[in-house]
Amino acid sequence: MNQISNNAIRQVLLLLFIIMLGVVLFFQLNTFLPAFLGSYTLYLIMRKYMFILEGRYKWKRSLAAAFLMFLSFIIILLPIFILINMMAGKIGFAIQHASDVLLSIKQFIQQYEQKYKMSILTDANIQKLTSWGAQTLPQILGATLSTLVAIVVMYFILFFMLTEGRRMESRFYEWAPLKDENLLLLRRDLNGMVLSNAIGIPLIALAQGITGLIGYLIIGVPEPLFWFVVTSFTAMLPVVGAALAYIPLALVLFASGDSTLGWITLIFGLAVIGSVDNIFRFLLAKKLGDIHPLITVFGVIIGVNMFGFIGIVFGPI
Repeated sequence: MNQISNNAIRQVLLLLFIIMLGVVLFFQLNTFLPAFLGSYTLYLIMRKYMFILEGRYKWKRSLAAAFLMFLSFIIILLPIFILINMMAGKIGFAIQHASDVLLSIKQFIQQYEQKYKMSILTDANIQKLTSWGAQTLPQILGATLSTLVAIVVMYFILFFMLTEGRRMESRFYEWAPLKDENLLLLRRDLNGMVLSNAIGIPLIALAQGITGLIGYLIIGVPEPLFWFVVTSFTAMLPVVGAALAYIPLALVLFASGDSTLGWITLIFGLAVIGSVDNIFRFLLAKKLGDIHPLITVFGVIIGVNMFGFIGIVFGPI
């Protein structure tokens, strides 16, 4: 019987140790996976401009990286903070006038209870709503803190991606177990799909927001700019999309006693804003990245569950 050499045994044990170490590191660091994917997306968008600043204009790597990161912060994160500030103002107003808001909601519900002969404000439903709020509020606060940490980690990783981009790419091509032509094909398709989703989805959301703004101005909705911002952001969410904006808006109008304006807003949202999403979202994504609409839908749903918000970009991949 041939004996296995000690050298082969050591190699196998070393390989097993490396695999086990990789598994442990993955499970320990998977919390930061969305941050890494977000930094990779921003790197693909900024890569060309980073090389231009460094090569053509002779900028220092660190200065060019800091400049591009600052621009991305202004373009991407500043609108999010503006939305949060606007929402905080609305929530603060609702808290200060809680009694008036609750009275208005109660009158609205009682009106429909009498009209349709049904009971909504039962003790059981109030208890369920209270329990849901008590469970949801800590989750929202925890998700907010996790998002802030992920943003910090994302920009930390992005800085080193930008400053070490050429070396990082050369090492990847050197270590990847693929032929050069297959590697180039993988790079082209992967980068194309990432850019397609990263650029196409916000464009579609902006188109829906602009469509909603035009409709809100024509209809006469109060505070149309606020609802434009809300519509634009919610339009990027899978499945429900902008419905998270115009349905609550319609309910607010119903609660304020303007049923006609509420119905017009609801019909406009379903017929017009929804059509913009259904027509242009999939056509643009398919044109930019040649992605089938079904792949886009189910990919986004699965991606959001796995990676969070960045799953909108990486889910279809």
